[in-house]
Amino acid sequence: MGEAHEMRGRLLAIVVMVVAAVAVAGCSASQPNSAAGPAKPAIPAVRLAISPANSSQNVATDAPIVVTATGGQVRDVSVHSQGDQVMGSFDTQRSTWRSTGTLNVAQTYTVTATGVNPAGQATTVTSSFTTLTPSKTFRTHIFEGDHDTYGVGMPIELTFSHAITNKAAVEQALHVTSSQPVVGAWWWLDDEHVDFRPRDYWPAHTTVSFTGLLDGVQGAPGMYGTADLTQTFLIGDSLIVTASTTTHHMQVYRNGQLQYDWPISTGKRGHDTPDGTYLTIDKANPEEMKPSDIAPGQPGYYDLQVPWSVRFTWSGDFLHDAYWSVGQQGSSDVSHGCVNMPPQAAQTYYQEELPGDPVTITNSPLAGTNGDGWTDWFYSWPQLLDKSALHKAVQAGPNGSTFVAPSEVPASTAGAPLTTAPANNSAAA
Repeated sequence: MGEAHEMRGRLLAIVVMVVAAVAVAGCSASQPNSAAGPAKPAIPAVRLAISPANSSQNVATDAPIVVTATGGQVRDVSVHSQGDQVMGSFDTQRSTWRSTGTLNVAQTYTVTATGVNPAGQATTVTSSFTTLTPSKTFRTHIFEGDHDTYGVGMPIELTFSHAITNKAAVEQALHVTSSQPVVGAWWWLDDEHVDFRPRDYWPAHTTVSFTGLLDGVQGAPGMYGTADLTQTFLIGDSLIVTASTTTHHMQVYRNGQLQYDWPISTGKRGHDTPDGTYLTIDKANPEEMKPSDIAPGQPGYYDLQVPWSVRFTWSGDFLHDAYWSVGQQGSSDVSHGCVNMPPQAAQTYYQEELPGDPVTITNSPLAGTNGDGWTDWFYSWPQLLDKSALHKAVQAGPNGSTFVAPSEVPASTAGAPLTTAPANNSAAA
């Protein structure tokens, strides 16, 4: 009995010791780790600033929209209005987004920007402003008709309702899309007219689209465009005429191949047909013709209804049927400045011609006059660039156009007279 009682006492002591050890271990595990640092502070939200400021009025149309992030990055920006879509770009750090192009007049813009802090937490802000309403405006007209077809020499012709003095800003807003790659330039005829001429003739069968993002462009101090302008037109076959006043023949090339060689008679001495590369303007069958320097009833006066007449100068030079001079055609010059043609040849050319087909007159003692007709091809490529407000070339293609330094465009491989105007027939600037 004594031994059993002693054994139970020892076991009880062991159990008590084990329980105590477990209790101590449990208490030890619940103690905080004195090596752990303090809790990390929260990362501040990104701060976004939008310019122009919220509720701004009469904002200038050339003022950019700028979104700036502090303590993070700009993730995305959207701009909404009833006008043109606003495009923009980020800087390399995505700390700033800036719009490109010109804002429209009298528009309310709502800007929504989202930024993120380094932890990826997003913040979104919205701001609105309204652009100015101009007291003076200008309108723009394009000559080309919607989906009409023109010759390979045809320039894009724009006319403004008022004089443009801020030509560079207007030129920057003009865009060309072409189904085939083209190099060209905008050039100013005067303060109210600007043309786009390709460096060399358009490739045959090109589709050309023009877009003028002119709403909001300040064309002169205090004068703004209020509407954009778009138009699409087509280039037909290449139909090139060369006419010599000394050989008394004209050649017609279609798509690079000689199609016709016809006898002609050009202007007699004192009524010389002027040299230069012109474009056909319009035509009539018949066209009434009478001399501008001889009064009715005076010797040499005439008043004729002339068949198959195609105009190439404003002053009255035509390629036309001259049934009365067939005997002199191919041997001498007897006209009053027009290109006299055999009746069947004149009819054939009339029926094949498109506005903008090139006509080059050579070997005349009389130089052509700039502006007497569509004389864009009187200028060499360097002269054309000199008449651009930006002095830049335009590279156009299916995806639109960009302004580039002239040195950056590939060298021309065109040859006169089939794919460009003869340089030695170009009038000086």
